[in-house]
Amino acid sequence: MSKSLYLECGSGISGDMTVAALLDLGADREVLEKSLESLKLPGYEIAITRVKKSGLDACDFNVILDAEHENHDHDMAYLHGDGAEVHDHPHDHEHHHDHDHTGEHHHHHEHRGLPEILAIIRRGGLTPGARALAERIFQILAEAEAKAHGVPLDQVHFHEVGAVDSIVDIVSAAVCLDNLAPDEVIVTGLSEGSGFVRCQHGMIPVPVPAVLNIVQAHGLTLVPTGIQGELVTPTGAAIVAAIRTKETLPASFKCTRTGLGAGKRTYERPSLLRAMMLETEENDEKDTIWKLECNIDDCTGEALGYCMGKLLRSGARDVHYIPVYMKKNRPAYQLDVICDDTTRETLENIIFAETTTIGIRRCRMERTVMKREFATIATEYGDATVKICRHGEIEKIYPEYESAAVIAEKSGMPVGEAGAWIVQKYKEGNKKA
Repeated sequence: MSKSLYLECGSGISGDMTVAALLDLGADREVLEKSLESLKLPGYEIAITRVKKSGLDACDFNVILDAEHENHDHDMAYLHGDGAEVHDHPHDHEHHHDHDHTGEHHHHHEHRGLPEILAIIRRGGLTPGARALAERIFQILAEAEAKAHGVPLDQVHFHEVGAVDSIVDIVSAAVCLDNLAPDEVIVTGLSEGSGFVRCQHGMIPVPVPAVLNIVQAHGLTLVPTGIQGELVTPTGAAIVAAIRTKETLPASFKCTRTGLGAGKRTYERPSLLRAMMLETEENDEKDTIWKLECNIDDCTGEALGYCMGKLLRSGARDVHYIPVYMKKNRPAYQLDVICDDTTRETLENIIFAETTTIGIRRCRMERTVMKREFATIATEYGDATVKICRHGEIEKIYPEYESAAVIAEKSGMPVGEAGAWIVQKYKEGNKKA
């Protein structure tokens, strides 16, 4: 059986809605609380409660900031330019972590750059999978904000995205996803509103620029609703961009668990994110991919290296260069990119923008893949993750590189030896079980 997580974003998505839905789906609350405690991040506490939305029972994840860090982002009237402040039931508004307010609503904000945020994440006791996912979400946000503001990546300061509540939201989402460990993540589309919301520099249109940049870079689908207001926050869009593996539901499936996460804003449509764990029979192991290919003989190594990194961050499944000789005996490289249909156009645009090629060959290919699952084991050097691949009676076990690297650093073993040690520990644990 294949285990897929389906996020139904009919009312949009934000960081706190995601965490609430995943907790309601069954993510371990104790694991989350210990992970957040390990960050040693001051200025907040979390509250996990039950609330009613349109008569439905839902989980609410709330980051409660102290007076120094409070940002009053639930102020709907100010957010949408109405002027007067609105006080309503605290669970009827969705924390908005992605815009910096000014004027009388401006409180203390910690402006952190990407290196400072990554340092906070890395000092915590997160699993390698949760740490890597949290870092990827912030990387996606940084690139989107850099493009929106027209500044280099190293000059991006995240305003409230770098403040306490947003770090907690993103790390919490990464920890819960790592804890649930789905084989696939399906998001068919993101329902979005329209109109304007207030940010640091005034009123800006919905979808906000950072969301549009993420949608464009990662091939996400927006679904207009006609609702006046912002349903998709940059944090929510970045989470989807980091975790989504498919955009279509399987033809048939069994729903084994559901979770409902509440937002904190009030619109015509209730602010709810539904998460479902689906099981599908793996009667065959075939899927379809695209192979993109081009020859490049007049591009620098630096540009090629940058292009590879950008392609991988934007959803390519694999990227590699092959040395070739072209006409006039010119040394060159053949670029090959493996991707799925949802990211093909985005990746082609990156290749055209970042290399000197003027043409890309592509073909659709069927492939047979081994069934894959991940397992986390406890060792004397910390948690480690392995990937288990199966095809019929064939089984292969591989250590995740990030785990091997961490254990190699802590133990003094070469990284290859650390990887073999992790696999052996996994096998020993399974024998005992």
